[in-house]
Amino acid sequence: MNARTSSERDTRRRILLHVLRHGPISATDISEEFGLSAAGVRRHLDNIVADGLAEVVEAPRSGQRGRPAKLFRLTDEGRAQFGHDYDTLALLALRALRSTGGEAAVEDFASQRIHDLLSDLPQAEADFEDGDAEDVEQRAQAIAEALTKRGYAATVDNAAGGVQICRHHCPIQEVAHEFPELCAAEHRVVAELLGQHTQPLATIADGNGICTTHIPLTTIHPSPTKESENS
Repeated sequence: MNARTSSERDTRRRILLHVLRHGPISATDISEEFGLSAAGVRRHLDNIVADGLAEVVEAPRSGQRGRPAKLFRLTDEGRAQFGHDYDTLALLALRALRSTGGEAAVEDFASQRIHDLLSDLPQAEADFEDGDAEDVEQRAQAIAEALTKRGYAATVDNAAGGVQICRHHCPIQEVAHEFPELCAAEHRVVAELLGQHTQPLATIADGNGICTTHIPLTTIHPSPTKESENS
């Protein structure tokens, strides 16, 4: 990184922080605060808006003629650049749930969470027969796409004797490290949606680089439902 690039990034960061503290704010006000040209500040702001970190709002009309000044404020994504403590909050909430409701309450929460995340996907038929491998692969792809939309960066990769759903990112990694029920619920619900047995191989929460669920395609076995397991 050269000195110019470093300076540009520092200026962008300073502008973001100033908009966070004082927004909605105009480019003129920022340029006066930092002693920068208005054109240079507007260029940074345009890039920040294009990246989804800020948005433009119109200043309230003051009775003067002409177009109202553009004001800038950060979006939720922009605010997230400065960090959050959601993991700690989630950990405290789950610890409280476990303390008051026991492990069963945590398991129920974990199941409901992943069911909600994948609620748009249809449940597989319970009577899968041999030869449905193509349908299972299509379902695996649909699950991967749904997980990707929710931050998991999931792919479906070919493997010996089947395919694997690989999650290259875990948005709940820190929480799942203490509460493996979250991972277990994900694997169980994926099996239910596929309508067959799956093999959990690895999780990011346990220190692996990828969360991997193996889906054997040589022989299709219906996935047991929670009701049948308890009967």
